[in-house]
Amino acid sequence: MSARLSGYRNLVLSRLGQGIVVIFLAYVLSFIVVSVLPGDAITNSLRDPQSGLSEEDIARIVAFYGLDKPVLIQLLLALGRFVSGDLGISLQSGLPVADLVFDALPSTAFLALTALILALVLAVAIVVGVHLLPPAAAGVLRSVPSFFLSVPNFVIGLILISIFGFTLHTFTITEPNSPVATFFAALTLAIPVSAPLAEVLVSSLDVETRQDYALVARSRGLSRVKVFARHLLKPSALPSVTMVALLIGELLGGAVITETIFGRNGVGTLVQRSVGAGDQPVLLAVVVLSAVIFVLVNLIADLSVPFLDPRTSVTKKKKDLVS
Repeated sequence: MSARLSGYRNLVLSRLGQGIVVIFLAYVLSFIVVSVLPGDAITNSLRDPQSGLSEEDIARIVAFYGLDKPVLIQLLLALGRFVSGDLGISLQSGLPVADLVFDALPSTAFLALTALILALVLAVAIVVGVHLLPPAAAGVLRSVPSFFLSVPNFVIGLILISIFGFTLHTFTITEPNSPVATFFAALTLAIPVSAPLAEVLVSSLDVETRQDYALVARSRGLSRVKVFARHLLKPSALPSVTMVALLIGELLGGAVITETIFGRNGVGTLVQRSVGAGDQPVLLAVVVLSAVIFVLVNLIADLSVPFLDPRTSVTKKKKDLVS
């Protein structure tokens, strides 16, 4: 096995181990936080007349989760079910948690993916403008990411609904899953997410512009557009790979607020209902799902960087040289 392949295998195993630890800690911490929330899950959920559960059903669920036992015993029981892949039963509806989560997931995943694409388009548009427009206009564009970051997510959503929903009637608020409504919901998510991405790209491009190879390219008579497209864009985009992975967590968190504002059905709406009802199994399942997605995206980003930038390759030979 070559030193490069061996180093890459060690990197994969290391990142997998870290990811498993992150998911485990996310589950345990979420269980503790949910357990100390005010209110009694049995009173709030199981004995809610709208749940339609009989006394036999309630007794079965209480025994299944150990709700009449200390929190530590409940945690051990929950960990045992989690390891075996059992997400449990909703305390509010009595339905399998896996069914509830995976029914809501496609809508949220589509919204987050659309928002990510829009955020990339916005960030690239800002970067292109900063480096190709005249200095005065470029200076204005440099301040745009800071402005995007300063506006809360829910304010952006309310402004877009007010202008395009109620004033211009571009979409109907009663049809939150229509393509146009989905676009504006995704734009609500994309605007704040694009800001850190644009800042990283602009900073990286500023550094690359001062490198010798960029100066040589310009001295050969290449236009600013050709230098930007042929020589600066690719090396400047590498830091954004890690940034995109980190922003996935922000997209998932922002989806909860955005789905509530636009009235969309999805994981965010499911979380909102579960928090109000104290539906602990559903909340834990959503947290674990978010942690798994976040870990997987970051794992893919970490493992793809050595292919995109050979200077980051980890090999035993290099380690020996360093030591």
